[in-house]
Order: sequence, then C-alpha cells, then structure tokens
Amino acid sequence: MEYGIPWQGAEVAAEAEAAGVTMFCSGEFVDHEAYTTLTEMAFATRTATVGPAIAYAFARTPYAHAAALRGLWNHAPGRLFLGLGSGAYRINRDWFGVEADRPVARMADLVGAVRAWLHAENGEPVRYEGEFYRVDADVRAPVLGRIEVPVLLAGFNRQMAGAAGRVADGVIGHGLFTRSWWDEVVRPAVARGAERGEREKRPVEHGWVITAVNDDDPERAVRDARRMIAFYLTVKTYDPYVEHHGWQKPVEELREAFRRGDTDGMAGAVTDEMVEEIAICGSTRDAREALRRRGDSLARDVAYFAPPSFLVSERRRQAYARASLALLD
Repeated sequence: MEYGIPWQGAEVAAEAEAAGVTMFCSGEFVDHEAYTTLTEMAFATRTATVGPAIAYAFARTPYAHAAALRGLWNHAPGRLFLGLGSGAYRINRDWFGVEADRPVARMADLVGAVRAWLHAENGEPVRYEGEFYRVDADVRAPVLGRIEVPVLLAGFNRQMAGAAGRVADGVIGHGLFTRSWWDEVVRPAVARGAERGEREKRPVEHGWVITAVNDDDPERAVRDARRMIAFYLTVKTYDPYVEHHGWQKPVEELREAFRRGDTDGMAGAVTDEMVEEIAICGSTRDAREALRRRGDSLARDVAYFAPPSFLVSERRRQAYARASLALLD
C-alpha cells in the first residue's frame, strides 16, 4: 500500500515527500477548484503522483477535463491521475446548471469521451459517439498524441462502484468507508463491473481516511474527527450505508443537531463504534494502533490521510497533515 495526503500546500508537500508520501490529491468545493490545485501540485512536487480525487465530473465537458490534463502532462509526465465524482443531483442542477439524470450511465459515457481526447493521435480526427456525449473534432494543430492517465471514479454505492470496475481504471473510496462497506458492498460491485467490462487488470483502489492526530490535545483531534463524520452523514444519499451498519439512531440524532446548528451535538451523536470503524485519530500512539487495527480495511493501493475539514482551519489541517506523517514510520 502507498500513502498520500490531500493537498495542504507546497511546504507540507516537501516534508511529506521526504517522509515517504507518494500521492497527493485535490478535492474541490465552492472555494477551491480541482484543476487549479492540481496545477500547484504538479509544479510543487518532484516524484509524487498527483490528481483530483475528486473533480466534479458533470460540471465540465470531456474536452475541459482532458485539456487540463494534457496541459499539465508537459510538466508532470507520467505522474497524473484523474478522479471523477458525479456530485449530488441538486448540486449539479442548482449550482452548475447542468444535466445529471442517470448519473451512472452518464459517468460511464463521460469516461469514454475523456479517454477519446486523452488517447487522440496527431493527424487523426477525435471521434466518440455515446448516449450523452459526442465528439467529432478535426484538430489540425500538432498538439495531440496519446497520453496514459488512469481514470478513477468515486464509487460510494453499488451502481457507481460497478461502473468504476467496468469502464474506469479503479475506484476512489469515501472517508466514511469501513471494512464491511469495502468488503461487502464496494469490492464485490467493482469486481462484477470488471467482469462485465472484461477488464484484464484488477481495478485499483484509492481511499480517503479521516485522520486527526494531535499529541498536545488528542481529545480535540477526536472531536474534530467526530464532527467530520457527522457532517458527512447529514447527507441522505448515504442512507444505505447507515442502514448497512445499523447506525440509524445516532444518525437521526446528528441530523437533528445539524438542523438546530448544534455542532457539538452533531459530534456527540457519533458513537465510539463509528469512530473506531471510520477514523484514525487521537494521539500518535492512538492513531498508530488504529492504523494497525484497520490496516487491511483501507483501500488496497493508496490510502490518503485526510485531515477533517468541517469547522477546521487551514492552519490546523496542515498541522494534522504533518502529524500524520509519523504514521509512516
């Protein structure tokens, strides 16, 4: 297994690469855009693999995804991957103003169209004919040439995980993933998808892990991890996951606290069992024990030590990222 961290800036990255981190990823939200961050990562790292995990898939055309990667390939050849996520239906409709019906089929089609641009050869038309996307481009400028960028999909539920196995190079697991969710839901779905797609290679697994380490105040680290778990679980999209684990009662309580604006109540509703199953947190000693206990319940290929971000300042996220490097010893 390789270890990575979400991007926390060039200074942290230099320390992380020296400590043995081999992967950096960027997310995105209203205040940070995936490809802008990816540009910073490509220029500020030397050997690590970098990519969005995830970029909002439907907010951009296949051309836009591929063109961004082509531009950065010149500066980080062989060091890029592309992680795509569908995003919630309401975000696509109300924030981006784009169609997002039938997200699994739409995502599979998008992957094909992005690959058409990434694999385009000089002197040849770029063509792709799909249900949602059509490309018929005669690019005369000599700027193309096939590049190999692994494409991964954020696959939380069975259908998207299956699509990741069928049409992509792998899956990106959410920070909520537990041993049983990987083993009983995600991996079987990815395997079925890979079989349907007649894939020769095993799809790779990347996965976020909520990680908060603070030797000076381990209780605060645990509290931040609890708040992050609670914030994620306010989303009803994850109800099948909640039911799978039998966590309906605490999730109902944390959602009620969220409606009241009671962030302490949200954290308090997260049970010890949930923390143990989901997060790596506390003191360095606590976190090492949690990592040892959870080692085979993480993504098989790349695990990202992800600092909590809900009500956590950038400075504290950087401190958490630096503290997580001790787990590589």
